[in-house]
Amino acid sequence: MKNKMSVKRIYPHLIAFSGFVLIAFLYASPLLNGKRLAQYDSIQAQGAARELIDYRQKTGNQALWTNSMFGGMPGYMISSDYPNSLTTHLGRLFTYLLPEPANLLVLLMGGCYLLLMALGTEVWLGALGAIAFAFCSANFTSIEAGHVSKVIAIAYAPPLIGGVILVFRGRYLVGGALTALFLGLQLYGNHVQITYYTFLALLILGAFELVWAIRQNQASPGRLRQFALASAVLIGAGLVAVGTHASRLWTTYEYSQATQRGKSELTISADTAQRAAVEPAEGLGREYAFNWSYGIPETLTLLIPNFHGGATYGALGKSSNTVETLVQVGVTPAQARQFAQQLPLYWGDQPLTGGPVYAGAVVLFLFVLGMFLVKDPIKWWALTVAGLFIVLAWGKNFGVFNNLMFDYFPLYNKFRAVTMLLNLAQIPIVVVAVLGVQELVRGGWKSANLRKPLLRSVGIVGGICLFFALASGLLFDFSSPSDPRNQESFAAMFGRGAPADQSQAEGIASRLMGSIRDDRAGLLSTDAFRSLVFVLLAAGLTWLFANQKVKAAVLYAGLTALVLVDLFAVGKRYLNNDDFRSRNESQRAFAPAPSPADQQILRDKDLSYRVLNTANPFGEANTSYFHKSIGGYHGAKLGRYNELIEFQIAKNNLAALNMLNTKYFIFQGQDGQPVAQSNPGAMGNGWFVNSYRLVNNANEEIKALDGFDPKQVAVVDKRFADQLRGLQIRPDSAATLRLTRYAPDQLTYESNAAGEQLAVFSEIYYNDKRGWEAYLDGKPVPHLRADYVLRAMRVPAGKHAIAFRFEPKSYVRGEQIALVSSILLAGLLGFAAFGAVRSRRKEAVAA
Repeated sequence: MKNKMSVKRIYPHLIAFSGFVLIAFLYASPLLNGKRLAQYDSIQAQGAARELIDYRQKTGNQALWTNSMFGGMPGYMISSDYPNSLTTHLGRLFTYLLPEPANLLVLLMGGCYLLLMALGTEVWLGALGAIAFAFCSANFTSIEAGHVSKVIAIAYAPPLIGGVILVFRGRYLVGGALTALFLGLQLYGNHVQITYYTFLALLILGAFELVWAIRQNQASPGRLRQFALASAVLIGAGLVAVGTHASRLWTTYEYSQATQRGKSELTISADTAQRAAVEPAEGLGREYAFNWSYGIPETLTLLIPNFHGGATYGALGKSSNTVETLVQVGVTPAQARQFAQQLPLYWGDQPLTGGPVYAGAVVLFLFVLGMFLVKDPIKWWALTVAGLFIVLAWGKNFGVFNNLMFDYFPLYNKFRAVTMLLNLAQIPIVVVAVLGVQELVRGGWKSANLRKPLLRSVGIVGGICLFFALASGLLFDFSSPSDPRNQESFAAMFGRGAPADQSQAEGIASRLMGSIRDDRAGLLSTDAFRSLVFVLLAAGLTWLFANQKVKAAVLYAGLTALVLVDLFAVGKRYLNNDDFRSRNESQRAFAPAPSPADQQILRDKDLSYRVLNTANPFGEANTSYFHKSIGGYHGAKLGRYNELIEFQIAKNNLAALNMLNTKYFIFQGQDGQPVAQSNPGAMGNGWFVNSYRLVNNANEEIKALDGFDPKQVAVVDKRFADQLRGLQIRPDSAATLRLTRYAPDQLTYESNAAGEQLAVFSEIYYNDKRGWEAYLDGKPVPHLRADYVLRAMRVPAGKHAIAFRFEPKSYVRGEQIALVSSILLAGLLGFAAFGAVRSRRKEAVAA
């Protein structure tokens, strides 16, 4: 009998999760035919990790450093194993049970479902909210771009919030265990920015809970004590979760100090090389961090998806103004339709976008209605978080507030692309929407007392849709900052060189640009009417329920269907069947064949050298699939290397590339195919310099590389002067220094010289107790930085073995902490499960 009751409790949840899987595969149906997504970032990640993966497969060991990108960087920032982390193993299990993107959709739905269960909603309402959260268009644009780690972190944000809510509501053991588990799983996603924003939402929740505790303490003595106990439980759970990722977080923090997100020593600009009247910058620059800022009017994409045109480039139908204009100027209908498949339809403030953040017309209607109906004070937390995250996503467009956050709020200036706050704003919106429907059903709302809040909700949400459907032309001209550039491109495309033809081409381009603006207006109007229809359908269904024309089950099913149809259709605009590739195509994308240029370079069997692909060198990692690249694709380059790019490499200082042992360049040939060219000036793996020059600071060091000869002189910051005291270099033309053994994190050299020398190595300096250690004949010795980014070392006379090994103590000690924390987490989950089972048994006996 007890077992039957337990199964009966679990049965609805199993149905819900089975439904999530079914819906996920319905959306990603090409998976059933063996197809696979080919996402840009995922393909680049394969290139970035290739050296690490190959080394792991070949040796069975993992390297914590790779030379595949940016001259060299920590491998744990790209692809590493964390064997002692329980949440890493669980995260992999949950993530890879299903193929992508079905797995991500199920994670998103399941995560939000757990939050709504923690809030006490009914199972079918939980399913409604889960779909509303997972099918937000921002999730699809993130998946399409390959931002998998971001989506994983977003998926675990709702259950993490749910665990915290349970703790504040007195479920200390279960809530604490779930908080620790889901924080650990979110950290497994390895997207610190999303975790930071989640913490911000939880910080606001904690502030509300404190206010509520103070207000209730007089009526309910001990309420403040409960808040303090809950806070202590959450801190403990947080420490356990963080501990399971100690090695990942410790190494990431350590690395962040040396990246472009850390504090720069420079006080000069790469453009002017003049001293600036500012202190060295810590964190990202404000302009860079706010480059992706959501426009204030653009916020209405939450309700009307094509309010600002959708993605940067989009397709128009054959009946569009643009196609008609093209046909009128002599373009064939077939060519016009083809041309209209890739048009600049976006006219918002972002430089590029994969699509809008669309929360859903039905969801926003239910959110507004919920604000009128819900009695649970959690709605005020939800409104605050949603409102704050929207304002923060405006970035530079609301500088009066966001500049203060950037300058003064702890760690806020470490992150860029604030628009991703809108991904998380969907959580509180869905919470209030679902709680509103539950209150409608449980609260006994009838037609008489529901009339006013329902009419207000329809008036607010539907009224906005109707206004912009009819009168958007009164407010906007639908022009984009990029329109002049687009018009020039169109004129060049239609021009044939003769002045008369060019004048005609400019006229055609002007007409075409005007047609595109008309089509942008049409997209807004059409989607505004579309959203209005969904709002009216949801309102009508709600009214029918209030008038007892339909039952609660019909209300739930109808609203779920409306939400799914609405969000499903908009999501398909940005992630659809065209994004999937056959098995063979996807294998070619993720395991590309080397080009003739790559094959030519790969015939060089030297142990280590670098390659510069001149086609977008610092925005792609395909080169890293085959070579050790000067460029790469990563969100956090080493700060000094980034400055070397800005001050020297971007200005075509060949000496900077030579000292990095850039042995080959890849150019685009006249036929558009890559061509390899050798660089005779590449300086090899290491060399002895004839002299060194001490400089006072980073400004002098980076400027000293202008026109210098790295073969003859080493530029050294005076902080390393102690290592050079007493060194008398006697140039020795017969001296040798060669690399004898290569592994990503272990380099062995052999030196031979008649006198003491200063050796410079074409490897990136990353020390200050961060991991790289030098050995001379097996004994530890110090090494220093030279030429702004390279390693250097004082080498005695004679024949010697020199070794560099990457041995980060932060990783080793972090894994020890992770093991202890994982044991604690396992015990906590075990106790929570035991307590939950025992509680259920008591309830069954009582029943």
